[in-house]
Amino acid sequence: MKKALFALFLIALALSTLAAAQVQPLFDEYFLDKALRIDLYQAGDAKDESVTVHQVTEEGLWPESKSGLLPPFEYGRYVLKLYDVVSNRLIFARGFDTMFAEYKTTSPALLGTARVFQRSVRVPLPKRPVFFFVEKRDKRHLLQPLFSQVLDPADYHIGREKPALGDWIYEAQVTGDPHDKVDFVFVAEGYTAEDKDKFKADVDRMAAYLFTVESYKGKKDRFNIRAVFRASAERGMDEPRQRIYKKTVLNASFNAFDLDRYMLIEDDHRMHEIAGQVPYDAIIVLVNSRRYGGGSIGLDYCVTTVDHPSSPQVFVHELGHSFAYLADEYYQSEVSYNDFYPAGVEPLEANITALLDPANVKWKDLLSPGIGIPTEYGKDRTEALQAERRAGREARAKDVEAAKKKGALEKEIERIEDKYKAADAALAVRAEAVRKEFAALDDKVGVFEGAGYASKGLYRPMVYCIMIGNPKNEFCRVCQKAIGRMIDFYSR
Repeated sequence: MKKALFALFLIALALSTLAAAQVQPLFDEYFLDKALRIDLYQAGDAKDESVTVHQVTEEGLWPESKSGLLPPFEYGRYVLKLYDVVSNRLIFARGFDTMFAEYKTTSPALLGTARVFQRSVRVPLPKRPVFFFVEKRDKRHLLQPLFSQVLDPADYHIGREKPALGDWIYEAQVTGDPHDKVDFVFVAEGYTAEDKDKFKADVDRMAAYLFTVESYKGKKDRFNIRAVFRASAERGMDEPRQRIYKKTVLNASFNAFDLDRYMLIEDDHRMHEIAGQVPYDAIIVLVNSRRYGGGSIGLDYCVTTVDHPSSPQVFVHELGHSFAYLADEYYQSEVSYNDFYPAGVEPLEANITALLDPANVKWKDLLSPGIGIPTEYGKDRTEALQAERRAGREARAKDVEAAKKKGALEKEIERIEDKYKAADAALAVRAEAVRKEFAALDDKVGVFEGAGYASKGLYRPMVYCIMIGNPKNEFCRVCQKAIGRMIDFYSR
């Protein structure tokens, strides 16, 4: 079976190489203006994985541009491809990420604990049978065969049920035909039946905030915004560490991969079924909670709570991952991943680089004139001061605790506190001096070390960006360009 799959893959690889030199396939020659949702199961651990088709369902119109069947970018740790059975021509391709792709880099997966995850993908409805391939990237991003089968649009096993009845559809902004616009759908999670008006207000508030941020702001008229409301039995979401479990439509849960503030949705099939009642290019799940946090799966969906003061900023950050395939640019953070970005391999994402070729930086067209490569910005000095401050605070806590155990008077404890507070304040002044020394770089595009969860070996374009943190709540210019490119792709 594996030999047959590999042989099919070699054929597909050769065909895809030939197709790359050809013009885009004509949509009306190969497809009807409808969609197929293919519900997959991915199972395995760090070493082994498999893909199974659970079910295939016909949906409404195909919402994407008919002229972008073969995308212009190499995004996604997986790639799905359709080949016309009659002509063997590559007629459709899409990169995508999965929750399993993240899981396989965690310690449990490395120790051999196998898990199963859902992922739904969509393709335009073919007029005749097609070869359906799923390929995965190895550690060097080379595509390897993972799954294949023939999809016959006439197959009576394909589900053709009408969309779920009873869900409330809200059109917040409709500016044109879905084929010509970017279509966002907001899906409700943890809203009870009496919360419908609150969901509508949350959709309006989040959408309004999104359009204050470039590159969305300048292209607002290129978007359709819709929402789907299905009531949950309870408000909120699961919080396993707090032993809180809520009965909700999508079973959203914090503590994804055992990270406290990371929230994901494992009911991916149901989420896509609900979203599929309207045209969509990207899914945004709003969770009715005051807690801080959210999450996303690249090229699939993002999820955020709505009632924390920082919820709008979290939403825009997570949408950067799911819609524009942007990487996290922070590196001093708790993560569960191991070797998420292998050393010596250029990341797929547009906004981080391993700087393997300094003469050809990934964003060289945006580099500020005369900028150093890599760009010195006081990182090592700042981190040394931060480490010294952390050590001082830990020492203060230990000394205070020891003094209390010895029965020290309150004045003695205050003296200990004051000593450490003075030292901490002095270190803060020194750190601020370093920041001011390099303040002129704040609006420059360079190559700044520290990105993608790694302090060394990965670089970002600017000091500040929403993908790392920005007091101005702005994307860096490289991220703005990447977002603009995705907007252009979906709204040709």
